[in-house]
Amino acid sequence: MAKKLYFYYSAMNAGKSTTLLQSSYNYIERGMQTLLFAPIIDERFEGPTIYSRIGLKQKAIGYDSSFSFFEHVQNEKTNKKDLKCILVDEAHFLSKEQVAQLVEIANKLDVAVLTYGLRSDFLGEAFEGSKYLLAWAEELVEIKTICHCGRKATMNVRVDEEGTPVTQGTQVEVLGKASYISVCMKHFIDMVPEMDKYAFEAETTTV
Repeated sequence: MAKKLYFYYSAMNAGKSTTLLQSSYNYIERGMQTLLFAPIIDERFEGPTIYSRIGLKQKAIGYDSSFSFFEHVQNEKTNKKDLKCILVDEAHFLSKEQVAQLVEIANKLDVAVLTYGLRSDFLGEAFEGSKYLLAWAEELVEIKTICHCGRKATMNVRVDEEGTPVTQGTQVEVLGKASYISVCMKHFIDMVPEMDKYAFEAETTTV
């Protein structure tokens, strides 16, 4: 795989973590080393862990908003001559500065950088990390999943215990404390009234 920044994006429950773990395994199977990163915000496990819905899991290096990817990978590469790839789970949680560090890692340290995350939150708003990965990644790869109607799912809806859409709250709600479903744009508009508000505002402000 070329030494550049990749962004694998999808709606919820599309198999991003499974794809990440498989990619890491492919490198290791060929005698190349990898580093896995996961956000510290997820406290479902004992320490940072990348977990897939099909039961695969692997320990990872934890990161938060103050974590320096470039400094960490630069130090690791000094000790691991065969380090060829780093893989970042939940990359939508990254800051603009951290995405810039990933660009530097690919171009200055000659390491492939594979990131996996969502494009938007439960209200259709862009995450900061995803915004800059979409702008700066050299290769964008969509991991597809489907809505309950059979159309391609591109959006995420937060639901309560009764399955009712939640349209208020903080952008970050760790999985396990909240539930999400993946839907197509048609059903997202039906379930999230804010989308109609955006459309109305666009119509009234058009010159």
